[in-house]
Amino acid sequence: MFKKSQIKILIFLISVIILSGYLLINTTIIGNQNFSNLTSFLNSEQKKIIKKYIFPYKLISQQQQTISKQQQTISQLEENLKLIDLSNYELLIKQEGGDIIIEKSIVKLPNNKTLKKYNLTSGFYAGISNILPGSGYIDFHEGNMIVSSSRGVLAFKKNIEDTEENFQQIKNNIDEFIGINQFEKHHWFSLKDIFIHNNIIFLSYTEEIREDCVNTSIIYGDMNYENIKFEKLFSPKECVHSKENVDNEFNARQSGGRIIHFDDNHILLSMGDYRSRHLAQDIKSLNGKLIKVNIDNGNYKIISMGHRNPQGLYFDEENNFILETEHGPYGGDEINLIEFSKINNDEIQNYGWAISSAGEHYGGKSEVNKTKYEKYPLFKSHIEHGFIEPLKSFVPS
Repeated sequence: MFKKSQIKILIFLISVIILSGYLLINTTIIGNQNFSNLTSFLNSEQKKIIKKYIFPYKLISQQQQTISKQQQTISQLEENLKLIDLSNYELLIKQEGGDIIIEKSIVKLPNNKTLKKYNLTSGFYAGISNILPGSGYIDFHEGNMIVSSSRGVLAFKKNIEDTEENFQQIKNNIDEFIGINQFEKHHWFSLKDIFIHNNIIFLSYTEEIREDCVNTSIIYGDMNYENIKFEKLFSPKECVHSKENVDNEFNARQSGGRIIHFDDNHILLSMGDYRSRHLAQDIKSLNGKLIKVNIDNGNYKIISMGHRNPQGLYFDEENNFILETEHGPYGGDEINLIEFSKINNDEIQNYGWAISSAGEHYGGKSEVNKTKYEKYPLFKSHIEHGFIEPLKSFVPS
C-alpha cells in the first residue's frame, strides 16, 4: 500500500503533468511568462521534483552547460599558466633558499584513525606529467622526511609530528646536470625519483646527453642537511632523439626512473622506452629495461626487458622477489613478477612490450594505426609469443 506521503506526491505530480500539458499547448513552455508565474507558487523542493521527473532533459542540459563552463575555465587556466614560466619561478625559490611553507589539514578516518595532510605551498610549482599541479618525490633519512621537487628543490623536515614546522631547503648542485635549458624545452624533462640508503642520496633525471637527445641517468651524493654535492653515477651512452627517431614519436613521460635498493653494492633502476617502442625488445638498448647498477662504479646489467614505462618497483628481500608496475598504452597497465633466482643466474626476463599487451595503441585499430599494429601488434597473450604473462593487467587502466 502507498503511504500518505507517497499518495500526496503522486497527486502533486499528476497535477503538474496536467498543468504542464496545458502550458505546452498554449505557450512555448520553458522561459514563457505564464510558466514563470506558475513556478512562483512552488517551493524549492517542488521545483526540484518537477525538474527531476517532468523536465529531466532540461535538467541534464543545464548540468552539461555547467560542466562545459567549468571545463572551459580549467582549460583557460591551463592556457594562462603556460604563459607563466613555472620552472623559472621554482628555481627562484631554490635560489632564495627560504623555507618551503606547508599548510596542514587533518582528516578524521574510521576506527579512530587520523590522516595528516601537508600541502607544500611554495617551491613545488612545476608538474612532471602535466604542467600542474606541482609534483615531486619523497623519502626518509634518520627519521627525517626528505622531499624533492621536479626541478631540483630539495628540502627536509626534522620532526614529522610537528605540524607547525616548515620544510627547510638543502643547497645542491643539481642544476649542473639538469637545469633551465632542459626545463624550458618541455615540462617532461625533470627529476624522476629520489632514493636514500646508507647516507647516500640518489636522484634519477632526464639527461640531455646531446642536443635534443635524452635518456634516464643517476646522480648521487653524501646525504647531509647543509649542501649536497652531486656527482654522476650512471649515464647511458645511447639516447632517444625527441625529433629524429624511427617512429616519429617521442614522449619523455615514458622515462621510467624508479630507483630501489637491491644489495649493498647495487640499486635497481627502471628505464622507459620514451615511446621508441622497438627499443624495448632490443637487447643492445637500455630502454624498456630494468637494470642493476653498481653504486661503486656505475656498471650495470640488464635483468628484465619488454617494459613500456616502468615506474613502480618493490623488492621483497625476505621472500626474494620483485614486483614491477608499468603504465600500458590505452589500457593494459601491468603488475609483473620478476624472479630473483633468474637474476642471479643472469637470465634476462622478457615481459613482451611492444609485441604483447592487454592494451591498445592510442586511437585503437584504425586505418591511421594500421602500420603501427603491423610493427607492434600488441597480442593479448604473452606466453603464446614467448613472453612472461603479467600477474595483473588493467583494462581499462
